[in-house]
Amino acid sequence: MSSILFRVGRFSFRHKWWVLAAWVAALAVVLSLVGALSPKFSQDFDLPGTDGGIAMEQMTEEFPQLTEQLEKPTTTVVVQADDGLAAHAGEIDALVAGLQGLDEVQKDSVVSPLMVAAAKPEMAAQVIGDNGTVGLISVTQNVNMMDVDAKVKEQLVDVVAEHRGDGLKVEAMGGVMSAMEAGGTAELIGFAIAFVIMIVAFGALVAAFIPLVTGIVGVMLTMMLVTLSAEVLSINQAATAIIMMLGIAVCIDYSLFVVSRYRSEANRGGNRDDAAGRAVGTAGSAVVFAGLTVIIAVAALMVIGIPIITQMGLGAALAIVVAVLAALTFVPALLGAFGRFAFTPRIPWIKHAEEHPSKDSMGIKFGRALVKKPLPFVVAALAILIAAAVPIKGMELGMDMTTDDQVAAQALVKQGFGEGVGGQLFVVMRTDDGTINTAADTAVEKIKAMPGVAGPETLTWMGNGANPQNPNADATAAMIVVTPTSSPSSTQTHDLVEEIRGTSGLIEEKGAEIHVGGETAIMSDLSAKLDAALIPYLIVVVGLAFLIMIGVFRSILVPLIGTLGFVFSMIATFGITTAIFTDGALGLIDHTKPLISFLPIFLIGVVFGLAMDYQVFLVTRMREEFMHGMSAKDAIVAGYRHGARVVASAAVIMISVFAAFMLAPDTTAKMMGFALAIAVFFDAFLVRMIIVPGVLAMLGDRAWGLPRWLDKLVLNFDIEGEKVRDIGLPVTESQVPLDGPEPTPTGAA
Repeated sequence: MSSILFRVGRFSFRHKWWVLAAWVAALAVVLSLVGALSPKFSQDFDLPGTDGGIAMEQMTEEFPQLTEQLEKPTTTVVVQADDGLAAHAGEIDALVAGLQGLDEVQKDSVVSPLMVAAAKPEMAAQVIGDNGTVGLISVTQNVNMMDVDAKVKEQLVDVVAEHRGDGLKVEAMGGVMSAMEAGGTAELIGFAIAFVIMIVAFGALVAAFIPLVTGIVGVMLTMMLVTLSAEVLSINQAATAIIMMLGIAVCIDYSLFVVSRYRSEANRGGNRDDAAGRAVGTAGSAVVFAGLTVIIAVAALMVIGIPIITQMGLGAALAIVVAVLAALTFVPALLGAFGRFAFTPRIPWIKHAEEHPSKDSMGIKFGRALVKKPLPFVVAALAILIAAAVPIKGMELGMDMTTDDQVAAQALVKQGFGEGVGGQLFVVMRTDDGTINTAADTAVEKIKAMPGVAGPETLTWMGNGANPQNPNADATAAMIVVTPTSSPSSTQTHDLVEEIRGTSGLIEEKGAEIHVGGETAIMSDLSAKLDAALIPYLIVVVGLAFLIMIGVFRSILVPLIGTLGFVFSMIATFGITTAIFTDGALGLIDHTKPLISFLPIFLIGVVFGLAMDYQVFLVTRMREEFMHGMSAKDAIVAGYRHGARVVASAAVIMISVFAAFMLAPDTTAKMMGFALAIAVFFDAFLVRMIIVPGVLAMLGDRAWGLPRWLDKLVLNFDIEGEKVRDIGLPVTESQVPLDGPEPTPTGAA
């Protein structure tokens, strides 16, 4: 593989303008298609094959008009006054008038709760609560929820803010409040921090721009391709934040590895195009391997069978493919375009920007200290991981997707009506034998008697009969809207969903089937499915890591240490993320909540791949030097000399990009950004740069070896690029034949 990549790198360097033009043309074509087709992302969560998914399918078939209405955003505006709403009737009327002025609003549906209670006393309890101090106003707009953007939300937020005050609280939740706000800040901060780090890493401005430009082009192309796929596929908008943050970080990281290796190869002598070929053949081989491991890990998420997880996994895999291709072709083409100016102008006050055989960087000094007394370093790193993992005992998973700007409204609704408003359950029944009446009446009576049902006395069913005046006559399907008293993401609501489903045997005796749908039920199903898949997926990924690393490092102990380190970093990540987001430690977030259910399983897939990145770029150099005759401890120090700076820079860039997403308005992005950032910190700095080298130093030569029978079975991936490391160098350099045998270290059996 290294020989092929050598040719790819040299070709891209020599034919730089054609390669760059091809990338720009591809980006222009995709941008044009997106502009022409204007594809829309989905806002809903589908879960085919589950009880909730079946319920939603039957709702669409049997109650198409209601389903169409539910696809329109209905925002709940909550008003509250300690001295009673009646004292603020004029202000509420002014608020209603303002809401009726929104774009595409159904004006007749926007009514003051005081007017509703006066005209229809039987409905008073549904719109006014807490002894007349809390009221609800429903605002439905005639647009599809998929078409709601930040501007529609801002218009409603402005109206709400305008009428808040003088003793009247006004908040909003659901509907357009769930629209994703425009991002950009997190990405810009991530790019800015990455640029500063690369200036320090290279000690030159032009070289620092190359990974940055590559990251921008790669992420733009990825996001446009994902957006374009929304034209033919249902892509949930929540999946895009993860794809964006991973694409930025990986694109920059992979480019950094290739540019850094190119500088080292150029300093060895020979033509620059050969240096670019050697850089792609060596560092590029590691990039391809690391990229493949990430792709396998995230693409494997599709086996879980959850659409949004599949979308995240495949979108992330696409981002990695683009990042790898960019590192192999776009980066050497840029290096060719800048030519001898690639590492200019130099910044003189930045020390150790280049490797120097007679000068020791901080990484080398640290490596020597670690191999001299490895045990204290390993114990200290493990102690940090164990301490971070302690809060994992309180880890809770859920699907609370509420953004911070809806929390105040939720609190007022809870005060007046309970937490279940806005999280209704849609109980759907259907029969192929006669009418649904008997089964529907039975279900209503059973649900009324269940704990956790708000307003059971008002519970009724609606049929799909042909007569609009009496839809329950001759109906073959029925729907019951159930409002829980508990919040949508609570255990009590999940229990209520399962209790309703538990009546299926009784309903079947009446000749019908029963299913529970709605976003709340689907989220409950999603959490349950993810919980069940977490441990099996972890076993698969850990097993995959172990097998792949056996092939890369041709050792049993090195993969075992690396795999166990990955498990430790994951447990520590889950623990510290639970402490921050569920327990409220350090006060980093205002509103605590369970971890998003898909976070652990997605985190495992992504961090597994990133862990392999750092393992490959640091430890393979150690193996390379050991195989060329160095002692085990000297090889570790040599690995620090050649890899510590670039791996540390890459990890800091990755951490910075992920951490910047904590500034995003979306709670999911905040949590994912923090978890990914801390996971990279734990794995890169504690596991890959301390624990793994420390244990290897204690094991000595024993770490690098395979049983003879296994050595014959395992393929040689040549991640170090052994076949191309000396191509194009002056004849004074020792040459390595293209097809020569693998070197044997001195003293090896």
